[in-house]
Amino acid sequence: MRKITMVQYGCGKMSKYTIKYALEKGVKIVGAFDINPDLIGKDISEIIGSDKKLNVKVQDAREFDEFLKTHDVDVAIVTTTSVFAENYPIYEICAKNGVNAISTCEEAFYAQNSNPKLTKKLDKLAKETGCTICGSGYQDVFWGNLISVIGGATHKIVKIKGKSSYNVEDYGISLAKVHGVGLTKEEFQKEISDPENISDEELKKLINAGKFAPCYMWNVNGWLCSKLGLHVVRQTQRSVPQFAKEDLHSSTLNMTIPKGYCTGLSAVVTTETKEGTTIVSECIGKVYGPDDYDCNDWTIEGEPTTRVVIERPSTAELTCATVINRIVEVLVAEPGYTTTEQMPENIYKAHNLDKYIEIVDICEDENCDGHCKHEHNNSSK
Repeated sequence: MRKITMVQYGCGKMSKYTIKYALEKGVKIVGAFDINPDLIGKDISEIIGSDKKLNVKVQDAREFDEFLKTHDVDVAIVTTTSVFAENYPIYEICAKNGVNAISTCEEAFYAQNSNPKLTKKLDKLAKETGCTICGSGYQDVFWGNLISVIGGATHKIVKIKGKSSYNVEDYGISLAKVHGVGLTKEEFQKEISDPENISDEELKKLINAGKFAPCYMWNVNGWLCSKLGLHVVRQTQRSVPQFAKEDLHSSTLNMTIPKGYCTGLSAVVTTETKEGTTIVSECIGKVYGPDDYDCNDWTIEGEPTTRVVIERPSTAELTCATVINRIVEVLVAEPGYTTTEQMPENIYKAHNLDKYIEIVDICEDENCDGHCKHEHNNSSK
């Protein structure tokens, strides 16, 4: 038995936690990659703020494919953008090389209902090479499994209502831009609201063509329906801009957002199901003012009605801890693009991750002397 080996793809704000948490759970970091020239060449110890050199330097992302071809890697942690299509080339490289991957990309959480074309392509490729690709993070626990577990204590669910807020400053420039931070009211209407004002038929065409831009809850609602055995008959989304009440500085965008300009948005997704259960979920992502804080508020209406509120969750840290804890389930999951509602609930891992799983190096070459490294046969303990 040996340590789990991992590469980090994307060495921005989130990687500070994923690298640190992985190391503390006994995972061996064998590589790190980014497109930012300011990060390339840095030892990952600088990313996590450690004085002890770890002797793993950030490499140019263009070297990622060749690295996977020549190194023994069990899992890639991908912390880049929020759009599935933008991340697809990364997932494809992992799949072609038979390397499992977990992404914090919000759309990757359940991209089947927003980009079925690419998810089918990725699923086929990953099955051919025997690896698992999925999305995880904060939503895996707080918008997904938390709700399904409460549902397990409910006799009849009429409606699920959820609301969650987060500071876009914690997640980097890409996320801030897709939330409309810094736009005028007119720009927000043109760039974000107007494209959503389409018919159900036009929406279906966009989804099938891979050109639909879902908000985070779009994929969460799809995940919940799959987990709870609900069948979607109609789903819609709308984005409502959030405006600065006074000048507000954004460190991520390195700008001051003028009063009356957008600080972010509230995205509301409504899902109607064949079973009669409705899901209305809202996520509010914006640049926080001095009195704002993260909150997670969900109500299951039915028999009985239950509400759970979590104030001031450490969303970024929870996202990264969830991803690292998920490594165990991903290594033993069915090959393919296998989303986490098909896996066991994520649980706390008190010990090093290799204590929960056996990683056996095997070779299919009949003439092998047993000292080479090839495919991995993973089995949970």
